[in-house]
Amino acid sequence: MTARRTTEAEDVVWLRSGSALPSAARREGTELARRVGLDEERIAGLRIALTEAATNLQRHAGDGALALRVVRFGDRPAVECLALDSGPGIADPGRALADGVSSAGTLGIGLGAIARLADSFDLYTRQGQGTALLARFTVGDAPEPGAPGGPETAVVAGLTRPISGEQLCGDTWAAHEDAEGVTVMMCDGLGHGPLAARAAEQARAAFRGTALTRPEDLLRHLHSALKGTRGAAVAVARVDLATRRVALCGAGNIAGFVLTGTERVPLLSMPGIVGHQVRTLRTFEADLPTGALLILHSDGLRDRWAPADFPALPRHRPAVVAGHLLWQTGVRRDDAGIVVVKVPPA
Repeated sequence: MTARRTTEAEDVVWLRSGSALPSAARREGTELARRVGLDEERIAGLRIALTEAATNLQRHAGDGALALRVVRFGDRPAVECLALDSGPGIADPGRALADGVSSAGTLGIGLGAIARLADSFDLYTRQGQGTALLARFTVGDAPEPGAPGGPETAVVAGLTRPISGEQLCGDTWAAHEDAEGVTVMMCDGLGHGPLAARAAEQARAAFRGTALTRPEDLLRHLHSALKGTRGAAVAVARVDLATRRVALCGAGNIAGFVLTGTERVPLLSMPGIVGHQVRTLRTFEADLPTGALLILHSDGLRDRWAPADFPALPRHRPAVVAGHLLWQTGVRRDDAGIVVVKVPPA
């Protein structure tokens, strides 16, 4: 990678499971696809995949939703679908992914055909807990970062969900990637609704417009940029790809940690409200071993869980990790936001 690439939170269309879910998914997905220039043949494949994913949620999930959005890889947009549910999980994922295997009442094409139609596909499931499915349809033919045959770069993905009853979300995230590493921000605008969303958008704009990479310098920059807003909890982290170390500086209630298959290594934030009062800044560091993830999330996600609750989750794509953790640990009484960074083996 020779130039900086910026990845940001995108607007998410959340569709809850119900009788109208398949038709709503096709309508919203088609609108997004045409907005970014997906051709009609690819739109047809997207509509099939959305119908199958939505019908599976209808018939088998106790509680579930589709999250639809546009994501971008440089100048290449894609329509992404995350199907998230609370169980019962898939007993035999290998069989479910075989072409022609489908739940009763669906199109009869099964999850295997969704995997074949999509440019990117990933599935995490655990019996008794739930399933997270990713299907992504990308404009153009070049492989995306992190895909087989694609550039060996860090992969960053996040997800936000507003509090029940609101359209705007006060949580946001953004990331810069360059040749030396990844700089990532998680922001939780105080409260919820339009004023919280305004603070979050101002933080994202300030992050987008700076070349700073040192977490403490960046947090001071954001503190100045958020004056005049209601303020926010913010954490900024920097991943050094050469040393495989991560440094984090934060103020307010943002959880940061390195997740391996067996442990969570915390990266602490100090008390304060960015944009209003930040007295003491400290930077905390940790190793980022091969296969580990850097995760930042707002207090819209519960923090009382162990890696053993989600076995093998770090092996999956960051979008699946973000979606599954948000759905399984998120609370509906607050905005929720999470961002996940995965780097290639050294």
